[in-house]
Amino acid sequence: MFNIFKSTPKNYEDLDGSTFKSKFQQAGKAELLDVRTPGEFASGTIAGAKNLDAMSSQFASQLDKLDKDKEYFVFCRSGNRSGSACDLMASKGFKAHNLSGGLGAWPR
Repeated sequence: MFNIFKSTPKNYEDLDGSTFKSKFQQAGKAELLDVRTPGEFASGTIAGAKNLDAMSSQFASQLDKLDKDKEYFVFCRSGNRSGSACDLMASKGFKAHNLSGGLGAWPR
């Protein structure tokens, strides 16, 4: 019968703020990706982050322009949008890490 509660394994990592920052700093080829809207991005982000709006209709096609040899450290406000973005990125062959808890979890 159907098991609607069956979960599938994630193909990306959810990381707490300290681990996310540490792994990003240790990664050789890595990029910070802020998947919030341009307005949210303009209100403040992590230094060095690139903005790619996950809510945009062009998000999937913009992903195709990214370098698959890099690791992507993805975040949003709460970690939900970036989790969905990581899921899509992983399905396209990217190595992605989600900042669990979002921007506020980034250590200052």
